[in-house]
Amino acid sequence: MILPIVAYGADVLRKKALDIEPEYPQLDKLIADMWETMYASNGVGLAAPQVNRNIRLFVMDSAQIFEHQEEDDKGQYPDEPGVKKVFINAHIADFGGDDWSYNEGCLSIPKIREDILRPEEVTIEYLDENFQPHTETFNGITARIIQHEYDHIEGKLFIDYLKPLKKKMLQGKLNDISKGKIKVDYKMVFPK
Repeated sequence: MILPIVAYGADVLRKKALDIEPEYPQLDKLIADMWETMYASNGVGLAAPQVNRNIRLFVMDSAQIFEHQEEDDKGQYPDEPGVKKVFINAHIADFGGDDWSYNEGCLSIPKIREDILRPEEVTIEYLDENFQPHTETFNGITARIIQHEYDHIEGKLFIDYLKPLKKKMLQGKLNDISKGKIKVDYKMVFPK
């Protein structure tokens, strides 16, 4: 089932999400619905707070970026052909490499894209969908998507990395999003 995506301005996007237990009600269905919602919205990652669940869960599929890449860009990133994973109760252990810029967007903040600096590597501790523990290091586009989605479960948004003047220049667009004055081709829920 495709779930509505919560728009910028909703309280759930600013809360630190909570760890969950294996008994979390209908977790398998929620994960399946999040995959369906992410793909239907042309996203590469989706965090539970974006579908109005205040829990430490996100899904990501960086392979989509590589599948739709121009021929000239192939081989540019070390994580090609990409990674598809579920992250539960994730906690970042470390960052590595240099910061690099990439043009990011967010399903909860539609029609706004900005260049954001993030470290090229991330080491993260998490549980998979079977609640098996993992500690892995990711790099390239995959590391970026993980950091973006991880921010969601920490109550942070990609626009928080912008300089104050740039953010102020976007305030009108952000206000329009929170008021529902925006058209997107996926289901959205706007703050009341």
